[in-house]
Amino acid sequence: MENKNKIFLIIVSILIILGIAASALNSGALTGKSTAVAGKNTKSITDMTGRTVVVPADINRVLSTGPPTTIEVYVIAPDKLIGINFDPNPTGGNVYIPERYRNLPNVGGWFGKQTGNYENFISMHPDIIIDSGSTNGDATSAVEERQQKFGDIPVVGVMDSSSVTRYNPSIQFLGTLLGTENQAASLSEFYNRVLSDVTSRVSSIPDNRKIRVYYAEGPKGLQTDPAGSQHSELIELAGGTNVADCMITPGMGMTPVSMEQVTTWNPDVIIVGDPGFYKTIYNDTLWQPLKAVKNHRVYLVPQSPFTWFDRPPGINRIIGIPWTAKVFYPDKFSDMDLPSLTKEFYSKFYHYNLTDNEVNTLLSP
Repeated sequence: MENKNKIFLIIVSILIILGIAASALNSGALTGKSTAVAGKNTKSITDMTGRTVVVPADINRVLSTGPPTTIEVYVIAPDKLIGINFDPNPTGGNVYIPERYRNLPNVGGWFGKQTGNYENFISMHPDIIIDSGSTNGDATSAVEERQQKFGDIPVVGVMDSSSVTRYNPSIQFLGTLLGTENQAASLSEFYNRVLSDVTSRVSSIPDNRKIRVYYAEGPKGLQTDPAGSQHSELIELAGGTNVADCMITPGMGMTPVSMEQVTTWNPDVIIVGDPGFYKTIYNDTLWQPLKAVKNHRVYLVPQSPFTWFDRPPGINRIIGIPWTAKVFYPDKFSDMDLPSLTKEFYSKFYHYNLTDNEVNTLLSP
């Protein structure tokens, strides 16, 4: 009798355990959340949205859904990146990244341009997919929605890859995730050094003495991003005042403005994103009356392989921190060795050793 009771209790216990497991699986199916359990060749992590994700223990093939995180993967673990979202920019015919990385396939993505294709991503057989969620609304829900569409491929949420003052957490997270902690630490050290140097020097500039800046985008220079936009963050960080103030509503960026409005603003400095427009501005009678043009304070953003100021607003902008500050306040930053910083940045971040001529091409387009 005693044995029968023991057997009965064992059977009941097994049924209870199976019921709990079924309930958990059911819950996962209803919520869309992964209920996978880490095994011998996998590990469980918490991504930057707070989700628990089971990923391969050894990650070797990575795709990202947007340019900022794609660039982060490239600078942190280039040999693990198997595709890009957009093509690098050539300057003087050169793309300043090693040849073996120049021919990565452009798989598109989901950012300002919705060029991604889920089947195409899946066909690349990545070990994981990096996703930055949504800047509007619940990032966790956005990443979960992406996870449902990618099926069994783990989707890892990485936040704050587009904010110029908050790159450290994502750099460190990806360094740990991809097993390249030393490289991530080296990148963070450079970032913290230039960020601290610039912000400490410009912090004492009174508002009425700050350089007034217009960020000219598009082929005619008549698109811009207002104060508060992630695309124009470097203006304020480097101690400038964005003349495109609250009269323009921040959106996806590149907001159209009129020539009359730019003339009214009459900025001290113009930062130019489009090389074609830069070639014409000094000879254009519409722009010649502006103070920045008269004083030859129009600057084309260095372009290759990724721009230093914006588009994408990723860690490619780290070298733009000292560049922008020196453009705004050449006297205050007269002791800053920008060519040396440029060589260091390209070596550490882009795995490319610039020659002196290449540095000059970047800094003096």
